[in-house]
Amino acid sequence: MAEESIDLIRLEGEGSGVVLRITGKEEREHSDVLVGEFQVDTPFVRGRLKTWLTPEDLRQWQQALDMFDAGHDIAWREGTRAPSLSVERHEDDDRCRVTVRDHSMSLTTVTVTVPLTDAWFDDAYHRLDLTWETWPLDEG
Repeated sequence: MAEESIDLIRLEGEGSGVVLRITGKEEREHSDVLVGEFQVDTPFVRGRLKTWLTPEDLRQWQQALDMFDAGHDIAWREGTRAPSLSVERHEDDDRCRVTVRDHSMSLTTVTVTVPLTDAWFDDAYHRLDLTWETWPLDEG
């Protein structure tokens, strides 16, 4: 297990943010999963939600990044019991709406508006690569 955490997803600015921090790896049901935590922080609301990520989740995040980079809104892990994340671009400016949904435990949804720069995409791909390199997953 790595000594330090990695922020797989980091969308923040203007005093608000959504982060998915990966803190380690464990074996569950005969396969490796990553242990992480969604962190939402705004002047109005602050929360944390533990989650686990499979190799398929990381592959789907790669696909979601590709879609978002191509100009499409994305919904990652939608339709699963796991917490999901969606990102929608504002049409009139360089900001996006980030929504985290907890479908199974708290049944809570939080939406945060944050700035989005072109440099964010390179950083997001780098974070994904770093996650794969730091915690290689055995698909059992």
